[in-house]
Amino acid sequence: MSWNYQGRELTEDEILKYPAFVYLITNKITGRKYIGKKLTTRTGYKTVNGKRKKIRLPSDYMVYYGSNEELKGDVKQLGSENFEREILRFCNNKSEATYYELKYQILHEVLESDNYYNSWIMARVRKSNLGKINEVI
Repeated sequence: MSWNYQGRELTEDEILKYPAFVYLITNKITGRKYIGKKLTTRTGYKTVNGKRKKIRLPSDYMVYYGSNEELKGDVKQLGSENFEREILRFCNNKSEATYYELKYQILHEVLESDNYYNSWIMARVRKSNLGKINEVI
């Protein structure tokens, strides 16, 4: 299953332009939703001239369906074809993704409704880590 953004399917190259994104997953059968964030890369290591070097590798975002156990159980039981994955916002770093994940979760009142899989939310973000936030990405 792919990721959509503004009504169209994205390529891997388009997604990897950004280090992170905030997403919405929708169960097409029940209508329940989940808002979360995902990093597009992870840290890996390779040995060069006998020295271990840190490198960036793609994360598992292409097969990712959130961290919520109930949602993951539904994906396994109902099949990934019954879920839509939409990117709400691309982010320039992990802190920005954390901030916007929380913002979307609060705006959508995910803890106040049974229409969301989200069962807890939290964030710890320093203003200095946000840098200059792009209004429209």
